[in-house]
Amino acid sequence: MTNHATNYTVDELMTVAIARDLQNDEMAFIGLGTGGRALQVAVGIPFSACNLARMTHAPRFNILFETMMNPKPDVMPENFIESDAAVLNWPCDAHLTPSEVFNLFRRGKVTIGFVSGAQIDQYGNLNIVAIGDYHRPKARLVGALLQTEHMAFGKRNIIPVDLSRRTFVPKVDFRSGFGHGEGSGSRERYLLPGGGPKLVVTNMAVFDFEEQSRRMRIHSVHPGRTVEEIKANCSFELVVPDYVPCTEPPTREQVDLLRHYIDPHGILMNH
Repeated sequence: MTNHATNYTVDELMTVAIARDLQNDEMAFIGLGTGGRALQVAVGIPFSACNLARMTHAPRFNILFETMMNPKPDVMPENFIESDAAVLNWPCDAHLTPSEVFNLFRRGKVTIGFVSGAQIDQYGNLNIVAIGDYHRPKARLVGALLQTEHMAFGKRNIIPVDLSRRTFVPKVDFRSGFGHGEGSGSRERYLLPGGGPKLVVTNMAVFDFEEQSRRMRIHSVHPGRTVEEIKANCSFELVVPDYVPCTEPPTREQVDLLRHYIDPHGILMNH
């Protein structure tokens, strides 16, 4: 019988939901973030999930964090976002050059690309470039960075993002990350070698994509949430299966590892 924790945060639940999908001999890429909640969702939660997988069921899982291979969580610098020097001096298995990172993507060696965005649509396309018309935007965002490679070449993508009608839109204003395009067959038409988005992990539910249409589908609803609540926080029509399970809570061991070893100072996520 699984020894589920009774005291855990939403961020810890999201982290564990991601970690369960990570397996031995895979490699994930995680980039840097801009700070605040966006940093926690796009960087902190994926990094915590990868380390949790390495410490439990997938010890041979590899983390490519920017240009660092398997940086050590127990010596993580507390100011690793504000200080380039802290990142460069972070102990890890190896340092790669940016060209080597690009090469790993294009050769199909990166199994999982972690990506997030200001907008996501029903086919998992992402926008981190601009809100509104590109030439006269309401807001200019960080730019595509490596998201294009993530979505084009990664064997699968996992998208951590908070659920809201503002973020989950019928059509992204600018497609900086190609998900499942316009639906079934889109990736094949554009000759994209990667598998596209597999999971969208949010603060209320986990989504996947219907096999035929490639539309976003409710995979599980977090404890205390309802399907109607999930639908109300999304600006497009979700695929809702006949049976929607509850997201499995973390175990006590997983929560203990997250709080006392992986993120003891609360830098990466909310405990």
